[in-house]
Amino acid sequence: MPEIWMPYVSAFLVGLVGGVHCLGMCGGIVSALSFGMPRETQGQTFTLLLFHSAYNLGRILSYVAAGALMGGLGVLLVESLPMQTAQQLLLAMAGLFMILLGLYMGGWWMVLNRVESLGRHLWRRIEPLGRQLMPIRSPGRALAVGALWGWLPCGLVYSMLINAVASGGAAEGALLMLAFALGTLPNLLVMGTLVGVASHLFHNPGVRKGAALLVIGFGLYTLGRLL
Repeated sequence: MPEIWMPYVSAFLVGLVGGVHCLGMCGGIVSALSFGMPRETQGQTFTLLLFHSAYNLGRILSYVAAGALMGGLGVLLVESLPMQTAQQLLLAMAGLFMILLGLYMGGWWMVLNRVESLGRHLWRRIEPLGRQLMPIRSPGRALAVGALWGWLPCGLVYSMLINAVASGGAAEGALLMLAFALGTLPNLLVMGTLVGVASHLFHNPGVRKGAALLVIGFGLYTLGRLL
C-alpha cells in the first residue's frame, strides 16, 4: 500500500474499531433520535433507515468541515516553523493523541475526558438549536440535527482532529475526517436496529480492550514514522 494512503486507512480503521466507544457515547442519542421521529414512521424499516442515514450524513459533513479547518491550521503552523520541525511536531502530536485515545477506549487512563470538557462550552450553545428542530418530521430536519450532533464533545473525534492538523492541508484534513466518519458509520447505522447486539459488544471487555490496543498500535506506528 502506498505510504500516502496509510493515514486515511488508519483513520477509517480507528472509526471502525472505535465503534465500541460510539456505542456507549452515542447510543442514547441514536435512541432519542429514533423516538423523536413521528410515531407512524418508527415501525417502518426503510423510513427509519432513511432518517438515520440523514442524521449520519449531517454528522459526517460536520466532521469533514472540522477536518478542513484543522488541516488549514496545520498549514499555518508549518509556515510559522521550519518545515522539518513542524512535520516532526505534528506527527508527534498525532501519534501521542492516538495512544491517549487507545488508553481512553480501554479504560486505562481517562485523560481525554479533560479534552472533552473543553468542547462542552461550545456544545451548550449548539444543543438548544437541536431542540428547536424537534420533533423530526422530515429527512431535511434529520440532516440538520445530524450536523449539530457532529459537534458533540467526544474524545474519539477530538483525537482524530489532532491528526487532521498533521494531515498537510485543509483538503487532506477533510479527507482524513471523511475516512474516519465512514468508519464510524456501520456501527451507528446498525445500532438503531440491533441494540441488543450493540450493547453486548460494548460491554464485552475483550472487544473493548482489543480495539483499544489496535488504536494504540496506530499511534505507535505514527510515532515510528518520526524515526
